[in-house]
Formats: sequence, structure tokens, C-alpha cells
Amino acid sequence: MSRLRNLSLFLVLAAVWGSAFVAIKAGLAYFPPVLFAAFRFDVAGLVMLSYAAYAVDDPVPRGRDQWLEVVSGAVFIIAAYHAFLFVGETDPAVTSGVAAVIVSLSPLLTTVFARAFLPAERLTAVGALGLGIGLVGAVVLANPDPANLTGGGTVAKLLVLLAAASFALGSVLSRASEADIPIETMEAWSMLLGAGIIHVVALALGESVADAVWTTESLLALGYLSVVASGIGFLVYFDLLDRLGPIEINLVSYVAPVFAALVGWLVLDEGITLTTVAGFLIICVGFGLVKRDAIRAELRATGVFG
Repeated sequence: MSRLRNLSLFLVLAAVWGSAFVAIKAGLAYFPPVLFAAFRFDVAGLVMLSYAAYAVDDPVPRGRDQWLEVVSGAVFIIAAYHAFLFVGETDPAVTSGVAAVIVSLSPLLTTVFARAFLPAERLTAVGALGLGIGLVGAVVLANPDPANLTGGGTVAKLLVLLAAASFALGSVLSRASEADIPIETMEAWSMLLGAGIIHVVALALGESVADAVWTTESLLALGYLSVVASGIGFLVYFDLLDRLGPIEINLVSYVAPVFAALVGWLVLDEGITLTTVAGFLIICVGFGLVKRDAIRAELRATGVFG
């Protein structure tokens, strides 16, 4: 039952976060990118703080360790990840599916960061090969022009890659933390603090609330990202992170592109190129090599291998 629950939550998370890339792309037509990310977590943070006040005895972090975990989540998982991602997705070359596939590199990046902060993780020679293959997949996906590295959406794709790295590092730091803090409390305060950081970045970039266009579509995009993708999505994510660990749970980044590409095709009429497919498949091969033992053990446990 526990494995079935984990699998069900995993697929829900992949669907929610995969479709979130499409909501981001749709909303960017109405909001300045960094300010859009800030609005998202203004709303999500208030929603989650209200839920934390209802669900836990003490919704306020206590002590140095709890606040350090909140700050880590705010800086890396909320602020850095979403600021880089939203700016990257403003480029027409970065479709919802492409953004989702670049972010799918995060499990490989998580393995790298885990080596430094989670000593129990070990990367074998085959795992190192898998890491290299995954990086090749990212290069194929970005498809940079050697004659003009700033053209063809290369810079935007690199920003999305930085987003993936920020998320991977934040996941590992959260797992390594020994703070005993309720998920709801940590999530709410990380979102609120992260939103504040993103607002400062938006202000520094000259983005203004006056540039936002409030329509039914923009409100739907903001509402979906705030309540579903952020509120519900991160509750599921941190629950699975606590039980599965950062490398296994970040495998969700490999399933999310399927939903992102499908929803992007249905809603935004985005195309799916051979380069996108090739990059995704290469990254999958790399991750399969890195975590081959864990994947084999899970398949045996579910009866796939008998």
C-alpha cells in the first residue's frame, strides 16, 4: 500500500508540475517574468500559512535549525529556481516541453550535490558515465550555435538549466537538514520569504506592477500555479522527499516533460521537435545508469522482474 501511495503521489506530482510549465508560458503573456513568480508565491505562501495554522500546533519556525531550513528552501527551491525558470521561459525558443526537459536534468545534478552534502550517496564508474551521458543530453537539447552562443534561445535555456541546478541543491540541503519542522510550516515560510526575495529581484530589474495585465486567463494561470502547482504540489513533493530522498523523488522531473509537452500541444499548440525528444531520451539513459540499482530494486519489489 505504501508503494502504491508513493507511486500515485509521484504521478500526481508529475502531472501537476508538468502542466505548470504550460501555465507559466500562458501567464508570461500578461506578467513581467520575475514579478509573475513573486505573485505566485505571495498567494501560495498566504494559502499555505493559513493551512499550516489549521494543520499544525505551531505554524512558526522555532530555533536556528528550523529557520536555516526555511531560508535554504526560500533561496534555492523558491526564489532562484523560479526566477531563473520564469525568465528563461520568456524566450519563444523555450516551449513548455523544452523547459520541462531541461529541468529534468535536476536528478543528475542532485546526484552531484548529494556527494558533497549526503555522504551516504556514492557514484560508481557506471554512475559517472550516466552523469556524462545526461550532460550530453542537456547539450543536445539546448542545441547551441557555436558561431553565436547567445542566439537560438541558448541563453534562455541556460537560465532554465541554472533553475534546475538551484532546485537540485535546495532539495539536497533540505534532506541533509536535521531540523524537526512540520512540512506545512517549512513550506509556508519558505514561500513567503522566497516571494520577498523575488520581489527584490523584480524591483532591481525594473519590473513594475503597472505592466501586469489582469484578465481571466492571467488570473487562471496565476491561480493554478499558486494553489495547485505550489500549494498542493510542494506538499506532495516534500512529503515524498522525506520518505524517498532527493535523488529518487527528483525522478519526477523525467516524467513531468511528458505532461508538459502533451498539455502544451493541446493548450498552446506547441510543437514537439526531434531535438527535444532526442535530448530527453539521452538524459533518461544517463539517469538510468546513475540509479540503475535503485530502479532495479524497485521493479523487483513491484513484481515487474518477478
